[in-house]
Amino acid sequence: MTGVPLTRLLAFVAEDAPFGDVTSDAVLDDRVCSAVLRFREAGIAAGLAEAAALFAHYGVDATLRATDGDRVEAGATVLALEGSVRGVLLVERTALNLVGRMSGIATTTARYAALARAGGQPVRVAATRKTAPGLGLLDKKAVLLGGGDPHRFTLSDGVLIKDNHLALVPIEEAVRRARAFSAYKTVEVEVETADEAVRAARAGADMVLLDNMTPAGVEEALVALASAGLRDRIRVEVSGGITEATIGAYAGLGVDLVSVGALTHSVRSLDLTLEVFGPQQAD
Repeated sequence: MTGVPLTRLLAFVAEDAPFGDVTSDAVLDDRVCSAVLRFREAGIAAGLAEAAALFAHYGVDATLRATDGDRVEAGATVLALEGSVRGVLLVERTALNLVGRMSGIATTTARYAALARAGGQPVRVAATRKTAPGLGLLDKKAVLLGGGDPHRFTLSDGVLIKDNHLALVPIEEAVRRARAFSAYKTVEVEVETADEAVRAARAGADMVLLDNMTPAGVEEALVALASAGLRDRIRVEVSGGITEATIGAYAGLGVDLVSVGALTHSVRSLDLTLEVFGPQQAD
C-alpha cells in the first residue's frame, strides 16, 4: 500500500497549530487520558494508519481496532488512544479530517466499483488527477483502499496525450514522439471520436481514453476498433461526467476502465468523532 511520509502528515498539524494549541495549553494540566475515535456512519475505513502515526509522534499510544480497507459499521471504535491529553487534542482535528476524507473517498470508490461490476464485467474503476493540492497521495491511497485503481499519481507516471497536446501535434506524431521518449512509459491517447480511437491504436498507443462520449459513442468506438482488428491489443478507458446512475451502462459495454473524477474532486467526508475519557494527573 502506498506510504505517506510522516513529514507530510506533520505539516498538516503545523498548519493547524503553528504556535501550539493555545486553548489546551491555557486550560489543561499535563494529564494522561484515554480516548477513542469512532465512526458515526458505516463505511470503508481509510487513513487510520496515518492518524495512528501522528498520535504516536506526539507521545500518544494508538491501538488500531480496525484496519484500513475494512468496512466498519456506525458506532464502531476504530482507534483507541492513551497518553497526554494535550497530544490527543493537538492532533484531534487533523486526524479526524484525514480519516473522514479518506474514508469518504474509499467508501465512494467501493460503491462505484460495485455498480460497475454488478453485471459481472471485469472493469476497473479508476480515479483521476482531480485531487486537492497537497492531498493527492492520500486521496489516491484512499481510492486503492476502496478497491479502485489510482490511475496516474503524477504527470511523471505515464504518457497521457490530451486534447491540448493534439491541438498542436497530430495523433500519429504525438504517439511516435512518446514512444521515442521512453520505452518504459505507458502511452494513452484521449480521443473524442471512433475514428480518432482507431488512429491512436494504429499509431501504437497502449490505451485510448474515450472522453465525454455517450454510451452509444463508446459502443461505436469499440466496434470500430474491433473491425480494424485492434481491440485485442489496446485497453479502452472511458471518462467524463460518469455518475453512479450511468456507470453501469458504460461498464456493460465491455470497456477495460472507467475513470471517475468525482471520487476525489467532490469528496463527502464520513462523519467521525473523537471522545476523551477520564483524564488523570500524569506522573
